[in-house]
Amino acid sequence: MKTSRLLSAAALAMVISGSAVAQERSNSVPHSKFYLKAAGGYFFSVSPGQFPNVGPFPPQDLHTEFNPANAPRFLDTISRKILTGSYGEGVRGGLTFGYNINKYLAVEGTFNYFSSRKNLMTRNLTTDAGSGATRASVESYGHVNAVDFAPSLVVSPGLEKVNPYVRFGVVVPLWGRLYIETDVMQRTNAAGIPAGTVVQTDIHRKEEVKPNPTIGFQGALGVSFNVSHRFDIFVEAEYRNVPVRSKEKEITAYTETNNIVNPANGNVIAPVPGNPGRSLGDLSVAERETKYVTTLDRNSNTEINKRGAKTFYKDDNAPANDLKSYINIGGMGVNAGLKFRL
Repeated sequence: MKTSRLLSAAALAMVISGSAVAQERSNSVPHSKFYLKAAGGYFFSVSPGQFPNVGPFPPQDLHTEFNPANAPRFLDTISRKILTGSYGEGVRGGLTFGYNINKYLAVEGTFNYFSSRKNLMTRNLTTDAGSGATRASVESYGHVNAVDFAPSLVVSPGLEKVNPYVRFGVVVPLWGRLYIETDVMQRTNAAGIPAGTVVQTDIHRKEEVKPNPTIGFQGALGVSFNVSHRFDIFVEAEYRNVPVRSKEKEITAYTETNNIVNPANGNVIAPVPGNPGRSLGDLSVAERETKYVTTLDRNSNTEINKRGAKTFYKDDNAPANDLKSYINIGGMGVNAGLKFRL
């Protein structure tokens, strides 16, 4: 009798307990299948290539020496190095909108902002024999800023606490620019200036290269850690391959000064009479704008003459033509972030 009473009491307790749990679950708000992720990371170059030309200057680090005793060949090559690298190295941040199809599959769409490190694209240095004084120098650095959209599929075993996953998809660049800054210094001997002086030309130029539409690929291997009812933290290794080709270029800033200087100390004596320099508004359309093409022929608007820092084209009132160049803004990186279940 006592045994039957105890069994009845235990059964009643289980029923009451089950009812309480069911009531608690019925009162809680279930998670939506939608979620948000915010992440940041750093990417490294894994497929370096040769940089594109910067105007007439090839992607090389060149040191030459000027020696007037070696007429008619005044320049001797001291060193030459091809410059290679990638614009895929840099920082990246992203905001992801996700949807769980089931516990094993999810689809995501991520908007990313990327800013690459600065790369040396060209360096030409000419020094005087004996003194080692700089006669001419050209130095250009470039970096990329870009915004892209990356739809992807996420596959995981659906574990609750520690959940590894694989993500793969495509990359669609939405906006991007290759920014190039170039500094030029050149000293020349000219008639009509005081003895013992030279004419020094200094140029600072900024360019923006716009890309053609393209598509790339991305894949990641990561793990997500559950930390609370709604939040996970995650870390992942990601690979991206995003080739980009040039479409057009525009010079957005330009300053040019021509001064008579003392070569011993670099002090400016006076601007060059009749030719003090130019600014952005003094450039022709062809000097300021470039349209990239796959082939240059006799109908292309190419350079025909050069006078000092000024370049003349077949049609100075139309954009110049140059060959297309290619860069890659992909790489291998590490991301970390927070996932919020809605």
